[in-house]
Amino acid sequence: MNKSSNNKLKLSILDIATIQKGNTVSQTLQESTELAQLADSLGYTRYWFAEHHNTVNQASTSPDLMSAHVAAHTKKIRIGSGGIMLPNHSPLKVVENFSLLEALHPGRIDLGIGRAPGTDGMTAFALRRSREAVTSYDFPTQLNEMLAFFSQSFPSNHPFSKITPTADTSLIPDIYMLGSSDGGMRFASDKGLGFAFAAHISPHLAIPMLQAYQQNFKPSIYMKKPKSILSIIVITAETDEEAEYLAGPVELYWTRLSTGSRIFSFATPEEASKHVYSPAEKAAREDNKSRFVIGNVKKVAEKLRSLAEVAKVDEIMLVEFYPEKAARFKAYQLLADEFQLCF
Repeated sequence: MNKSSNNKLKLSILDIATIQKGNTVSQTLQESTELAQLADSLGYTRYWFAEHHNTVNQASTSPDLMSAHVAAHTKKIRIGSGGIMLPNHSPLKVVENFSLLEALHPGRIDLGIGRAPGTDGMTAFALRRSREAVTSYDFPTQLNEMLAFFSQSFPSNHPFSKITPTADTSLIPDIYMLGSSDGGMRFASDKGLGFAFAAHISPHLAIPMLQAYQQNFKPSIYMKKPKSILSIIVITAETDEEAEYLAGPVELYWTRLSTGSRIFSFATPEEASKHVYSPAEKAAREDNKSRFVIGNVKKVAEKLRSLAEVAKVDEIMLVEFYPEKAARFKAYQLLADEFQLCF
């Protein structure tokens, strides 16, 4: 069983490459690379990139490209996708790309798979170039094809059985299903894959889904034992006051999402601190509290250990939402020290 230990809880990072006010896309991606290098040196377990499209404040559109770049600029940390939104992609091409990454960086590549498009309907159509692909649900077929390409296990009478994605059948990354409901959990447990649950999206489902995954996991050629990760937004600093100030922008961002606001830009901490919340926004902000862990590093560490123990995970993935580079780097250093990641 994938059970946590207070002294051995692993930490990882999910980067959605948020473009902070005043930053360019190039600056944002450079800071992502630098953060991955810091995480590598501090003993973090893995660094994943998300896939989002048609957004004004997120630069992570191609996690496979970012994974290739960052893996080449780090040494030990696992690198991968959190995730590849499979409905947007050809299963064969995903296998080709991640087999190459595994060949370039053996034993360091993760492939996280998502079931959603990560965007709106029109953008999904532009990505897939087929109305049928947008309106139909064929994820189970896509997933089965992807796994069969990795293991080269199509039945002899299958039309794809003669296709060779790579000459080396051992080039299989660690494969994880992403989830914010029971759908991802069922695929992960049934197929014998890892499972990463987005507690920042569905906090009330995190514990039951992670527990259900552990209980229902079926060993496979991809994973012999269950591997589960809980992801959540964490903002920490040396004091509660500083952490709450730094969390202002992400709290305002999620409040706006929850209330249907069309303002998608990411506020600065100063702007967020001056925002006057309407009654509806105050209610939404309160409802969103469970999406975050905010506070001084001791308080945050206590909460993360408690979550890991109840969810029966030994790894927490920190969703990257710090508004300032200096505060971001300081926070990950504080967490690494608190959890003794290098020891």
